[in-house]
Amino acid sequence: MGLMTGRRTGRKRSSYRSGMTAATLEGIPAIIMFQLLGGPFVTGYLLYLGASSLQVGIVLAVPSLANMLQIAGALLIQRFTNRKLLFSVLCGTHRVLWLVAGIVPMLLPKPSGVPVYIAVCILAFMGQAIGSVFWTSLIADMVPAKVRGRYFGIRNTILWAGGCIAILAFGQLLDRLPEPDGFRLLYAVAAVCAALDIVLFLRYPNPPFEKSEQSGSLAMLAGPLRHRPFLKAMLFISLWLFLQGLAVPFFTYVMLNVMHASYNLVAIATMTQNVAMMAGYFIWGNLNAKYGSKTLLFWTLPVIAAACAGWGLLPVAPDNAVLLLVHLLIGIGVGGFNQLMFNFVVGDTPKSERPAFIAVFYAITGLAGFAGPLLGGAAYRFALGLPNWVQLFGVSLGVGAALFAVAGLIGTNVLLDSGKKARRSGGGTAGWRKQA
Repeated sequence: MGLMTGRRTGRKRSSYRSGMTAATLEGIPAIIMFQLLGGPFVTGYLLYLGASSLQVGIVLAVPSLANMLQIAGALLIQRFTNRKLLFSVLCGTHRVLWLVAGIVPMLLPKPSGVPVYIAVCILAFMGQAIGSVFWTSLIADMVPAKVRGRYFGIRNTILWAGGCIAILAFGQLLDRLPEPDGFRLLYAVAAVCAALDIVLFLRYPNPPFEKSEQSGSLAMLAGPLRHRPFLKAMLFISLWLFLQGLAVPFFTYVMLNVMHASYNLVAIATMTQNVAMMAGYFIWGNLNAKYGSKTLLFWTLPVIAAACAGWGLLPVAPDNAVLLLVHLLIGIGVGGFNQLMFNFVVGDTPKSERPAFIAVFYAITGLAGFAGPLLGGAAYRFALGLPNWVQLFGVSLGVGAALFAVAGLIGTNVLLDSGKKARRSGGGTAGWRKQA
């Protein structure tokens, strides 16, 4: 916490601290809203509306597909350099539309509720994707490179603590209240969080923006593709996200629709995952102060693969123990993966070209992240005509084996290519600039 609350010793450091504190405070209502509307309960809500596994897969894939619009964000940020204003408007619109996506279907006949949810959700995440370019560029400038790993570790730990409380509370409530009433209360709380989040956007600082040094839009967007190490890492991460998306987003679907677990059990499993994420954020963040993001990113891969393969223990171990183990592993693995992936993109890229690197990275990986859950939803739908064990653990076990193979055969060459310790200082930007 000293990163955000320590004694002020100068104007510049004071500005950094106030910005980091603002980002942490704003993130608390945001993570609660994201957990209520996009966490484990969204699958239950969609099933209540009558969604199929394919439709669930489409909804889970929408944020990744929308990330392709970050290319548009990278171009807009060169023209509209007031990052605080643009991210506040775009991300604020996302919060409102995401609420509308869930509230309107409650007023409609069930058969039409799911298509309306999907359509409005797509519009919501289009704004979120473009706005995230402005937010990512802004926060990368707000947080000094030498403390970036530790700061995001602490920030994410605090945020996910709030997410854990929300999930645990609503897991109990949704089991005790009739489904319409429970979901109405969920959206009411999410609406309060959305309002707080938008108000707290105003506490962000608005430092000057450094424009790209490239001569045109095409040259700016081509820069990340010309840098071979970045391109290799981006393509590998895209492959990983595609494979991971075949199974991981459907953990809750399997619990609710195949195992017929209670919302309370789903909440306990998800809270286990979030607590593991919190611990992982702190541990990975501290390690990131000593070791490079790419190296640590590699060591999250076998943890994620083990979480998927862990479903194969269901025939030989108690169900609840397996579910808790799987969610413990996925929390440690995915939490570390997401944090280190973010630090890799914002920390090892030149400041003036950062929006282009961010946009290209998340557009390409977003396409893969969209295709994975979409194909996964189709696979679970196809598996309805197969023996029950295929849905129960067969898909996840197969994906886990594939992930182990990809990590060992490809990941070692792409992410461990240096084989050396690297300080998390963001000092590699000279190399990016030289090769880009």
